[in-house]
Amino acid sequence: RRQKNTRVLTRFVILCCNSRPSVDCISSFHRYRQYLSDRMKLMSLSSICGIVFLCYILHSTYTLYMLFRAPQCTDKPCYRSQLTKGKFLQLSLYTSPFANPPNGGKVAKLGTINPFDPFIELERTFTINLPKETRSNGTLHMFAVLTKGAKSLEWDSVRSQSTSVIKKFTLTHYMVPKTATINLLNDKGTNRKPKKPANQQKRVAHIRQNVFIHIITEDFSVSPKDVPAELARDIRITPDNLVMPIIRNDFAKEKLADLVEIEPTATEATLTMHYAPSSVGKIKMLAQIERAMSDLTKLGFSEKDIDEVKSIFSDTNVYLLCGTIIISSVHLLIDFLSFKNDILFWKRKRHYAGLSLRSTLWRTFSHIIIFLYLMDEETSLLILIPTGIGTLIEMWKAKKILKLDVSLRGIRFRSNDEGSDVSSAIQTQEHNTLALDRQAMQYLSYILYPLCIGGAIYSLLYLPHKSWYSWTISSMANGVYAFGFLFMLPQLFINYKLKSVAALPWRVFMYKAFNTFIDDVFAFIITMPTAHRFACFRDDIVFLVYLYQRWLYPVDKTRIDEDERALMGKDNDTTAAKDGEQKTNKPDEKQNKKDN
Repeated sequence: RRQKNTRVLTRFVILCCNSRPSVDCISSFHRYRQYLSDRMKLMSLSSICGIVFLCYILHSTYTLYMLFRAPQCTDKPCYRSQLTKGKFLQLSLYTSPFANPPNGGKVAKLGTINPFDPFIELERTFTINLPKETRSNGTLHMFAVLTKGAKSLEWDSVRSQSTSVIKKFTLTHYMVPKTATINLLNDKGTNRKPKKPANQQKRVAHIRQNVFIHIITEDFSVSPKDVPAELARDIRITPDNLVMPIIRNDFAKEKLADLVEIEPTATEATLTMHYAPSSVGKIKMLAQIERAMSDLTKLGFSEKDIDEVKSIFSDTNVYLLCGTIIISSVHLLIDFLSFKNDILFWKRKRHYAGLSLRSTLWRTFSHIIIFLYLMDEETSLLILIPTGIGTLIEMWKAKKILKLDVSLRGIRFRSNDEGSDVSSAIQTQEHNTLALDRQAMQYLSYILYPLCIGGAIYSLLYLPHKSWYSWTISSMANGVYAFGFLFMLPQLFINYKLKSVAALPWRVFMYKAFNTFIDDVFAFIITMPTAHRFACFRDDIVFLVYLYQRWLYPVDKTRIDEDERALMGKDNDTTAAKDGEQKTNKPDEKQNKKDN
């Protein structure tokens, strides 16, 4: 809109001042254009995104505060927690293939912890006897029973006590088995090969190796109207107006990596029970996380994507969690601004002098390979979606710099003189840039090709892969990751030869540089291929060199380049020609008057 308004105003001023140009007319135009520019800046998309982002951060901070704030009694009657320090309880564990066992004959005793102190962390390992129903691709449940000290440990007796607190935990989970990998040259069918795609394979039962239990030990008091929605289904009140112990599982720590496939011949499994006391705020947060993950599942996120998100909440403390939320939001905002400014820069570009053609084409090729590699590795959508958007942008940039016209009639190359306002001097600069680009790539090819071929051969000989396609994509991606920075060097070489960095989109570079340093800090929080992690550190070197060249070759901000001249349109050229004719005609008129 700003470019369109500027062009309209320019043509208007040219028409008004064409017959009698004056300094006041031109200065008024510039003042109005500056006023319009300032007004547009106030209502720009970046400003709106910044305001929305700030509101989101404030809302998230307030939500976290309300989650971790202990409930307080504001009405009568007030219910207080039954747990007090110094009083020991009894914790018994049972297993059954049924969610609601009809009788004690379908329940197996797993173990008992007596005395049990709920204020102290505990970890125990048990051996589970797998029933026939579970081995036949069935389910298995564990029941945690908290009592004051039962005389009989039989299931029917413990369940019938009014003072018993029972919590059910599902130990089995249905999922597609992990894809087997083989050595493509040496293995001749010794390992099993999946013949069906992952989405067509049968989901089989897996059993958890770890179960995480929490009991609220924080002293709190609530009235009926103050009960948090996250705890409403678990609260039980005694006749003495006391809240019985609340038992919850740690949903965020249930990882797919802890699941083991149940073989039909297996009779036993190992289970580790992890217990830790908890506060009301943490239990409320876990309930919110569980509900949010359920919503993500409805939106189409896979179990692996949800597992990556849960790891952020389970492996960090509260302060690091808040920092992760804020910095991740900043990362998302800067990603958006980087994409927006990158598109605007290339959309306004009328010539490509000073830009490396081969570096641009390499970035397009590398983005496509990395996107296919991340899809093959079933990477989280948190990484895959931004990579896919970046790939589409790089393909569009390659179309621009190659001067391709894509239509229903086909694809054709556009010549420099066709549909372009670029001067011959700029075309000469583009040819010089291509020559320097070709020279830089010639030097790099002596290092690049042997390393890529050697890495692919080593991977084929010594590393297992799922298929030949997987090996091809993996080898190409490793070449992109390991030596991709070499293809950034031609642009550095062109900057050095031209002694200029004016052709580069520096705002986009700054956004990407800032995001790169964020990736360095959080590269080990979100699960991703190891090569992708090291690639985050690789880009830092190139950005530092770009910054050094920016300092070494400063840009004259008062200079008007060819792109800005092109925005003025051809009307400026005709006006300048008319002004030149008027200036040449005035001396002739004066000379004629003297002669007369």
